[in-house]
Amino acid sequence: MDDGTLQRLDRDVFRLTTNLPNLRWLSDAAMGLRVTLEDVSSSTAALALQGPNSREILKSVCDAELDEVKFFRLTFSRVGDIPVTISRTGYTGDLGYEIWVDAQFAVRLWDALIEGGEPYGITPAGILALDIARIEAGLLLPGVDYIPAHRAIIDSRKSSPFELGLGWTVKLEKGGFVGRTALLQEWRRGPAWQLKGLEIQWDSLEALYQKFGLPPELPGTAWRTSVPVYSHRRQIGYATSGCWSPTLKKYIALAHLRSGYAERGTQVAMEVTVEHQRKRALARVVDTPFFDPERKRA
Repeated sequence: MDDGTLQRLDRDVFRLTTNLPNLRWLSDAAMGLRVTLEDVSSSTAALALQGPNSREILKSVCDAELDEVKFFRLTFSRVGDIPVTISRTGYTGDLGYEIWVDAQFAVRLWDALIEGGEPYGITPAGILALDIARIEAGLLLPGVDYIPAHRAIIDSRKSSPFELGLGWTVKLEKGGFVGRTALLQEWRRGPAWQLKGLEIQWDSLEALYQKFGLPPELPGTAWRTSVPVYSHRRQIGYATSGCWSPTLKKYIALAHLRSGYAERGTQVAMEVTVEHQRKRALARVVDTPFFDPERKRA
């Protein structure tokens, strides 16, 4: 339905983040339960410190034992006199942390991180950079790479966890839960679709542009549109997000492919527009993530 993180701050205190507004749904689901819901969106700030130097920068401004904080765990500390919660999470697929703080301290926290990170070349980054990083990491974006089930107008727009490469989140052996029967059946027969990565072949792309006397022209930012993918003359899927990866020096995309064409190494073709004309560039099916540094888990 959505993506987000659930943090346990105390024995019975939790903080949930979501991509889409879900307070009403949570309030409805909470009826009859011993739970209190509070919307802290306006009183809570979060800064994401991501990248290979994120741990060293954070160590320089706080005394938290960051080497002991495992992936998807959190700790409590202070940056100067500012109380913070530090979680080893992020949306970049690299080593990184998210720092949670009372909103009144957000600017002071920003200033402290910029000052502490200056020797390491810290650089503020926005949504355009984040979009490239999350594609390199193979991270899906709801409403772009898939349509949440409760927002799908027709059944064909729905996707199962197995079709999205999220089968690892499904524990069929744990007993009854909503949807288990349907998921068990799909697991046995295999998903009809699979979400995979595409690496567009540079030689093929270059040849298309050379016919018009042009060098390859690639978008400077990530794109979020549905782009047909073919095998010979048959459409066998569609790409949903793509970009030129400055880290990998490759043109990459996330794509939904029919399972018969989703095997790693399969050659397909992705539609590209060259001088207002629809062309097809050769691409190779690869597994995601495209970029998966060991330091992310170290």
